[in-house]
Amino acid sequence: MRLLTALFFALGLASCSFDGVGVEGLNQEVAKPQEVLNFGKLPLKNHLGQLTAVIEIPAGTSHKYEYNYDSNKFECEIVNGKERIVKFLPYPGNYGFLPGTLMDKDRGGDGDALDVLVLGEAVKQGTIIPIKAIGIVRLLDRGEEDHKIVAVPINEAKNTLGIHEFSQSPKAVLDIVSLWFESYKGPGKMEFQGWDSDSLTNIEIMKWAK
Repeated sequence: MRLLTALFFALGLASCSFDGVGVEGLNQEVAKPQEVLNFGKLPLKNHLGQLTAVIEIPAGTSHKYEYNYDSNKFECEIVNGKERIVKFLPYPGNYGFLPGTLMDKDRGGDGDALDVLVLGEAVKQGTIIPIKAIGIVRLLDRGEEDHKIVAVPINEAKNTLGIHEFSQSPKAVLDIVSLWFESYKGPGKMEFQGWDSDSLTNIEIMKWAK
């Protein structure tokens, strides 16, 4: 009996984390604290020439987070003194922005970076994903244009749909994405205008590149 008790005690110790590293990481180098990354200063493309997306809201979650360029933090939007939660189905993809872009108000933009929805398995907030932009879902938000870039991860293991261009997109996926954006703010708030495919998507991205 004492032997079994000692064995369970030892297993319990082994399962605990050590300096933030679980059992699987005890023989690995522990990452040292690094200076907070300034996502607002990232370029549009990485060193391989790939577009990237900064994820603010992981797929499958409902809290409306946005990156604050001044505080350099991801902050939950506050509405009427409360954290904003989407009163609909959770986000159908990883939502964020394209660094290195700015939709200038002087040119008809909203003053923010281009929004992007990356279709695939959920990733953590603050993840930088190399992406392939495949389309634009065109929307009106109470009469004003509010288009969203739709993309897939370049990493094949994370590209769960296995698509690489707009023409390969299953109709069901396009319907789900457009219906979600049309509904997530509540009835009558958003109006779906249609889809633009790959070539127009790349033109739109370069239009707002810094």
